[in-house]
Amino acid sequence: MSEKVLLSSKEINIILHRLACQLLETHLNFDNTVLIGIQPRGKFLAQRLTKILKEEYKVKHIDVGFLDITFYRDDFRRGDKTLEATKTKIDFLVEDKNVVLIDDVLYTGRSINAALTALQSFGRPKDVELLCLIDRRFSRHLPIQPNYRGRQVDAINDEKVKVMWKENDGEDIIYLVNR
Repeated sequence: MSEKVLLSSKEINIILHRLACQLLETHLNFDNTVLIGIQPRGKFLAQRLTKILKEEYKVKHIDVGFLDITFYRDDFRRGDKTLEATKTKIDFLVEDKNVVLIDDVLYTGRSINAALTALQSFGRPKDVELLCLIDRRFSRHLPIQPNYRGRQVDAINDEKVKVMWKENDGEDIIYLVNR
């Protein structure tokens, strides 16, 4: 197994600022827009973007939530491994809101499909957009595309994109792992 660095900490930081600017250009103020990180790893990306928007671009209020999709996945009962759910934390209404779903890697599209289904439990959004840090464009099983993408990666099926966050893994770095 070999690892190749796709993005360094500095490059990730630059991409996060670009994504924050794109969100700001589209939504200006976030009065009718909410950010929802898909658990577990989209949470870190959502938190980072919120911090940048508040601290560097002086957005006063942003509703941020975290959505667990474990029991909405279509492969929920397929593996031998017992799945562990994380916690959903959405303490605001999504009814008639612009929702930005946030995840670290867009691979097959199945996680996003599960997130769209899970989101319905919280109301009917006005609009749903997708933001991902890494878009593995040749791996899609469903017709799902991001509105905002950090970097597009052409990884073949035996390669894996491994995103590491300082808050969880001790450093910000993204690897392309050859299994």
